[in-house]
Amino acid sequence: MIESNPPLLHHYGTLVRNPSNLVQVDQQRHIGGLVPAEECQLPLIDLHGLKIPDTRESLECARAICRASSEWGFFQVLNHGISPELLQSMRREQLKLFAAPFERKATCGLLNNSYRWGTPTATRPTQYSWSEAFHIPVTKISEEASYGEDFGSLRGVMEEFAAAMSNLANLLAGILANNLGHRKESLEDICDSSTCFLRLNRYPACPISPEMFGLVPHTDSDFLTILCQDQVGGLQLMKDSKWVAVKPNPDALIVNIGDLFQAWSNDVYKSVEHKVMANEKMERYSIAYFMCPSYDSLIGSCSSTSPEPSSVYRKFTFREYRNQIQQDVQKLGHKVGLSRFLLQ
Repeated sequence: MIESNPPLLHHYGTLVRNPSNLVQVDQQRHIGGLVPAEECQLPLIDLHGLKIPDTRESLECARAICRASSEWGFFQVLNHGISPELLQSMRREQLKLFAAPFERKATCGLLNNSYRWGTPTATRPTQYSWSEAFHIPVTKISEEASYGEDFGSLRGVMEEFAAAMSNLANLLAGILANNLGHRKESLEDICDSSTCFLRLNRYPACPISPEMFGLVPHTDSDFLTILCQDQVGGLQLMKDSKWVAVKPNPDALIVNIGDLFQAWSNDVYKSVEHKVMANEKMERYSIAYFMCPSYDSLIGSCSSTSPEPSSVYRKFTFREYRNQIQQDVQKLGHKVGLSRFLLQ
């Protein structure tokens, strides 16, 4: 039988067998996974209220989006404009793609050679992610050569899906920008679809769950992320200094604020740490759309919600931010993030 799973257990085993990591494994069992997280219901916002601008319903909906972005950094949206048929088509194509033999995914240049698995930079078990993914720039989705003979239908579905996610991201970002006193189009000027990414995730069933991360704790290095997930669960976020588990909602998409929006909003909106816990018996699928600026776009605090606000962060480009993250991961084994750019 041809194996479609990446050799996660073998790779993880080499980390565990390192004597210097045995304490790390024991700590992860007690801190990372075995302590059950309380289940939470994220703020649920019906975007139908935005259909008619400048009405009481639309204003209340916009306020709910901004409040959730400040208090939670995460929220769910209903009536988001992406049809159930498109979501189902994307899911079918995703299942087919990940069912391909591992060697083909890893060596044949599928989806702009964007396949990745595990955590190549991990030196300790606590840095390892039990997952595989395709992380593709939206501009590369249309390149026919990236799909091969077996995945011709994937391209059209991904193009339609990415366009729909882009429209939703622009809508939400516009509301959040307007709340800061800026025109709704201000983020579209630096975050058009050519600078954004689509990530297809698969979290295989993990025989060493629940101590295993499907995705290690992190914040997103973008402006805005929109997530479409299945009903398996496993997503957790930090709320009031403790981990809480997000209950899946089959009718909703999840939206979360990224580091760049936190900096751009001068800490009005919050980029919240989150993670995925592996499941012992069930595989999990999700698709994330990342709203990113061009690499040379300057990120500066621009909130005008308070009189003469002082900037929390120095100005930096997205390229500078990404480079700093890469340096920290190489030296420290983990991302440091926005604290590197604080003025005080």
